Amino acid sequence: MSNALLLVLSAPSGCGKTTIVNRVMHNLPGLVFSVSHTTRQPRPGEVNGVHYHFVEGAVFSGIRNQQPTGFLEWAEVHGNMYGTSVEEVDKHQRAGCDVILDIDVQGAAQVRLRANPVTVFIAPPSLVELERRLRGRATENETTIAVRLNNARKELACVGAYDYLIVNDRLEDAVESLRSILIAERCRQRRAPDGQPMQWGV
Repeated sequence: MSNALLLVLSAPSGCGKTTIVNRVMHNLPGLVFSVSHTTRQPRPGEVNGVHYHFVEGAVFSGIRNQQPTGFLEWAEVHGNMYGTSVEEVDKHQRAGCDVILDIDVQGAAQVRLRANPVTVFIAPPSLVELERRLRGRATENETTIAVRLNNARKELACVGAYDYLIVNDRLEDAVESLRSILIAERCRQRRAPDGQPMQWGV
């Protein structure tokens, strides 16, 4: 196993974590986004195998029952199942890539029991702003928005369990914060900012 990072990224729905991750991955090499399995239906524009591995409940249960080699973590979120494949994470880490997991607080707690991840929580400036962003997406009905806001309150109570906190008030600042965290963690492992091992020829 290489010394590649396992970065756990959590945030209430609507905090902009996907946009932040995509921008960081665009200008920082050596990062791979772990594609999770889920039983929920694809949203418009989502591609199977790119955004998620969309599977039926029976398939998800089959992988889950293969523990400890099935899922590194799994959870039920908003009535759907989500899980991170051990095989997928191992594959990328063996290739020397730092792996980003976009998972909720339940999943993050499970990963901490089985690995030594770097954990980052992305929070909204306020719940009022989070509600504005959720409504702006126009992808959820009133019931779903209420559920997401209630879950956000519970998730924000878990911030203290994370190594880092990023408040996504200005997108550019949030992107730079996550990029800086990754570079600092690479340097802590005696790796260059681009993720390559340091070599002095001695």
